[in-house]
Amino acid sequence: MKSLAALLSLAGSLASVSALAVDTGLIPAGASITPSRFEVLKQRAPKLKKCSKTDDWGNAVEGDRTKITIRASKDDNDDISEDFLWAIKEANNGGLLHLEKGKKYVIGKKLDLSFLNDVYVKIDGELKFTNDIEYWQSNNFYYDFQKSITFWVWGGKDIKIYGSGTLNGNGQAWWDGFSGAEILDPNNTYYRPILFLTDNATNIEVKGLHLKDSPCWTNFFVRSNNVVFDDVYISAVSTNVSSLPKNTDGFDSLNVAGLTVLNTRVNVGDDCFSPKPNTTDILVRNLWCNGTHGVSMGSIGQYPGVKDYISNAYLQNITLLNGQNGARLKAWAGPGVGYGYISNITYEDIHVENTDHPIVLDQCYFDIDAEQCAQYPSKVDITDVKFINVHGSSSGLEGRVVADLTCSPGATCSGIHLERIDITSPKGEPQIVCENIQGDIGVDCISKEEAGN
Repeated sequence: MKSLAALLSLAGSLASVSALAVDTGLIPAGASITPSRFEVLKQRAPKLKKCSKTDDWGNAVEGDRTKITIRASKDDNDDISEDFLWAIKEANNGGLLHLEKGKKYVIGKKLDLSFLNDVYVKIDGELKFTNDIEYWQSNNFYYDFQKSITFWVWGGKDIKIYGSGTLNGNGQAWWDGFSGAEILDPNNTYYRPILFLTDNATNIEVKGLHLKDSPCWTNFFVRSNNVVFDDVYISAVSTNVSSLPKNTDGFDSLNVAGLTVLNTRVNVGDDCFSPKPNTTDILVRNLWCNGTHGVSMGSIGQYPGVKDYISNAYLQNITLLNGQNGARLKAWAGPGVGYGYISNITYEDIHVENTDHPIVLDQCYFDIDAEQCAQYPSKVDITDVKFINVHGSSSGLEGRVVADLTCSPGATCSGIHLERIDITSPKGEPQIVCENIQGDIGVDCISKEEAGN
């Protein structure tokens, strides 16, 4: 009993130090620092060198981390950006920042979080961005790739973001303002922020959160390694039928090695999962997509003279409902495009329902007609792609066609294999279209001219 009393006394004294720091203005009003159980034990046993348990990266688990909390926002205009930045700096190098359940934390200024190392951020409340369009249009982090901007940038090493709470992009005002515009229009200057972006990051884990109403793409990973999402819900739902969510992809990536998405649900108006150039070692398992543009590889080959690639992807147990596309690969064609390859991609155990284009291989992307695609074929080689056990139903939008594999004439498109394809169409006996593919694809297919006959 004496040792327990001593520990409690020590914990109380450490807590008092924290309270004193608040009183003297060393930390923001309303913030607190709670020592970890490890720190309490170490005070009693100074020779104690490490925690008894470690996470997958060899770092301390939640209970062995100093916990930082900050005040919540009073309303949607009460910006706590500076408090958040202070807290994550305090939690850096082995600590934990906790945003508490039932509380709202409003971010109204751009945040550079590129310095992180071994930090946990537990979000049980709601972290919400302001919809001050004028501010964010002028104050953001900009990326040339498809004119991308973001509220904040996460970077560094060993970053875990988890909890039962919500990241809220507050996207409705952005969708209203963007209504009718196109993200790839060269004259477009109405840029919308991405909700979560990593850059130069290694070992990123996001688990348990709801990512809600991103103004543009929900997630974008740049120059990052070993990104893992597990048990995440992503949604973008408009309250205005005149301006639906647009370009609110679930997942996008650029120059990424190691991208894993597990046990995740996505309900957005664009791609459910869509790795972009130079993404390798992809694992997607147990993914549910509703009302999306599908699970896509690409698009790649967009920029003149630039080499792009996507390789080594395994996507298994995917459900795609009420969407434009199911399993899709897309590469640019036309004048002034880039080059590269998509290789070693396997879609397996894919269930589609009421999907316009259940299986798509499009080597004539973006808005390129057949004549122009023949004149300026894709310079992206597509090889070693498998579609295994794809079943369910199409919407009938393309008549009886349930799979459209259209490769550029003169381009490399080989090693394409379909197996156990059981997709029905409300328009009649299902058809599989294939154009300009080298070798046998494993199932009977017809040309576009024959489709519908």
